[in-house]
Amino acid sequence: MPKAIRIHETGGPEKMIFEEVAAGKPGPGQALVRNRAIGLNFIDVYFRTGLYPAPSMPFVLGNEGAGDVVAVGKDVTDVKVGDRVAYVSTLGAYSEERVIDAKLLVKLPKTISYETAAGMMLKGLTAEYLLKRTFKLKKGQAALIHAAAGGTGQILCQWANHIGATVIGTVGGPEKMKVAKKIGCHHVIDSNKEDIAKRVREITKGVGCDVVYDGVGKATFMASLDSLRPFGLLASFGNASGPVDPVNLGILGPKGSLYITRPTLFTHIAKTETLRAMARNLFKAVGSGAVKIPINHRFPLAEAAEAHRALEGRKTTGSTVLIP
Repeated sequence: MPKAIRIHETGGPEKMIFEEVAAGKPGPGQALVRNRAIGLNFIDVYFRTGLYPAPSMPFVLGNEGAGDVVAVGKDVTDVKVGDRVAYVSTLGAYSEERVIDAKLLVKLPKTISYETAAGMMLKGLTAEYLLKRTFKLKKGQAALIHAAAGGTGQILCQWANHIGATVIGTVGGPEKMKVAKKIGCHHVIDSNKEDIAKRVREITKGVGCDVVYDGVGKATFMASLDSLRPFGLLASFGNASGPVDPVNLGILGPKGSLYITRPTLFTHIAKTETLRAMARNLFKAVGSGAVKIPINHRFPLAEAAEAHRALEGRKTTGSTVLIP
């Protein structure tokens, strides 16, 4: 019987149990996928700790992966047995095999490996909607990207640089500064030592940024607002440092009539045609070489708890994958 990482009660990494879990047979509109690689993301931590409530207990962690279709149910026409596929979906990815709605699967081009796909689907599609939909970044604009050395941050920085924007990245520490400079940041701010908003004002000659892409949350929220130009937009898309405190919207006026949004990937990919259009954009950017997906860490699926400890300890850069 296939195995999976399952959560019986929320808490620390020690609550992740590697055990036999029957994948089941695919029903109408579903496919059975044998995972070859599974993506690790901070949203997995949110579900593990209970910050994001799971729909039921126990549950299998994980939202993205890549593998092979090994069976299909009735009425499935867009994928077939043997197809190489990748997905971002509801919970269930930390598994050797899983049943999934076929409409959530995206066929992989031959040029993209399982590991690359698993390491980029959630992060890459997040970057796609942030850059192409939440705030359509254009050549000549300035973007502040927090956690620039992280998985989503590296994709955002490379893609924003390819668009022609001025890319300002924040990181924690000198080693991550080196990473950020290599992947397309024109300016890098060490958030452990420097005042982010002050440095942004210096870099932009007092103007501020057109947009801030903030996946850090609580620790960077006010600095993000203070880094924006008038009418600028803050896209707060993650909570790596904890959820943002309640906000008095009245502060947005005197700070420059600013905009704030809290987008999510799953709203954007709710329609299959939008999901696949976004995936095509992502595959094109990666396939052209404009965006490279660094898979810097690999853990066996059975050692997922250690992967979580590394992620929460800020010991990872780029993408991390679990190998069944």
